[in-house]
Amino acid sequence: MRIATWNVNSIRSRIPRVEAWLARADVDILAIQETKAREDQFPYLTFESLGYEVRHHGFNQWNGVAIASRVGIDDVALGFEGMPSWGDPPTAEARALGATCGGVRVWSLYIPNGRALDDPHMAYKLRWLDALRSCGAHWLAEDPRAQIMLMGDWNVAPFDEDVWSMEFYADKSHVSPGERAAFSAIVDAGYADVVRPHAPGPGVYTYWDYQQLRFPKKQGMRIDFALASPALAERVSGAAIDREERKGKGASDHAPVVIEIEE
Repeated sequence: MRIATWNVNSIRSRIPRVEAWLARADVDILAIQETKAREDQFPYLTFESLGYEVRHHGFNQWNGVAIASRVGIDDVALGFEGMPSWGDPPTAEARALGATCGGVRVWSLYIPNGRALDDPHMAYKLRWLDALRSCGAHWLAEDPRAQIMLMGDWNVAPFDEDVWSMEFYADKSHVSPGERAAFSAIVDAGYADVVRPHAPGPGVYTYWDYQQLRFPKKQGMRIDFALASPALAERVSGAAIDREERKGKGASDHAPVVIEIEE
């Protein structure tokens, strides 16, 4: 089974590329982030024509997550228990969608950006990650053999090798000690990064900003991850970052990440 995650940066703008990539990549499950669409704007029919069932969670032109599966999709959850809210009044954003697909509990996650080190959104981001850690630990305590994949755009670069320049990012989000500690806490709760062993760094990235010619200059970040529960991690036989999909007209600023799971 092939499971992938991809921040598409607007599903309506990117659907021709997503459609072509799905036909080419032959993935069974795709977790999608940053759909930037309401329910009535999501291209359900395109996915269905390719043989995928799809569930989407989105309110407006911000955020939005989806899961497309051709191996079944059940027990759909919009957000997880204790997930923090944002805004005035506080509202749960469309940042987490869970579903059971082919026996795997897949979570499509779009972690808050944080914006800046002193921004209130950074505190929100850290609360969000801590709530995810708490939930993830609870799921494993309930069933140590659970097949869980936490995947998506984490907006955290856990190691120095995951950014093109630590000097450039020194006073910016994504690499701060607090963010890295929050990410590591989820790993410590039992979830393994199953992509890095098959696509080691440095210089192996999943995101390149549109500005300043970051992609041709190879100035990227590794911020898209698939963290698997112990029992699921045992079944991972390969993984890759499809850097080629970042090329060309109309590309997302993120590349798809694909994981091979043994049956």
